[in-house]
Amino acid sequence: MKTTSSQKIKIGLFTFAGLVVLVLGIFFIGSQKSLFNSTFNVYGTFKNVSGLQVGNNVRFAGINIGVVQSINIITDSSVRVDLTLNNSVKKFIKTDAKMSIGSDGLMGDKLVVIAPGGITSQQEVQPGGRLGSINPVDVDKIITKLTRVADNAETLTTDLSQIVGKINNGKGSIGRLLNNDAMAKNIESTVKQAQTTMKKVHTTTNTLNEDLQAAQHNFLLRGFFNKKKKAAKAKQDSIKKVQEQAQKDKEKAAKEQGNKGN
Repeated sequence: MKTTSSQKIKIGLFTFAGLVVLVLGIFFIGSQKSLFNSTFNVYGTFKNVSGLQVGNNVRFAGINIGVVQSINIITDSSVRVDLTLNNSVKKFIKTDAKMSIGSDGLMGDKLVVIAPGGITSQQEVQPGGRLGSINPVDVDKIITKLTRVADNAETLTTDLSQIVGKINNGKGSIGRLLNNDAMAKNIESTVKQAQTTMKKVHTTTNTLNEDLQAAQHNFLLRGFFNKKKKAAKAKQDSIKKVQEQAQKDKEKAAKEQGNKGN
């Protein structure tokens, strides 16, 4: 079966369209990965890269400025991460800038975030220079702690549910108190009796005060209370005389001391 001219044209157009899509794809991916831009390299070290992979984005001020070039294990507690960055942002990255590992959204890919420096240094980072790093939080430890908290919360909820169930069923002192109407009435009666007793005590106290005041004005007991008042006054007068005599003796001694000095 011979291929007609129209079929050849269609095949050619389809091939050309495929090549255009391929070139555009290469250009788009290259621009995202900084393949066609002037670049420079920096690096940092982490204890744990937390799932970071080669080719992940590098972000500065919320903008993608490069990619992760390589990840290499240096020691058992140190991992080196090399970055390829656009040369256009070199003037904004100072030697005291910090690298950290973040996520692109809640469940997105890992990426490197560069925090701007310039606080302690105004010098631009040099190609091949090292940036400070902030080690990522250990997610496994956080999950383990949250699991323990959830287990403890479940145990506590179960215990509280059992306690409430016992109370509702009238078990225990609190349960009997809340569910036994007779006991509640007895307590209410006891409280009322206590209130009545306190009222009687207040009334008796007021009566005694009134009786005492009346006794002070009674002619049979007036002499007794007058003697008490006179004795108290005499005691106060005696104390006052002693204080006055002590003051005079003090002034006399001061005067004699002054005459001797002259």
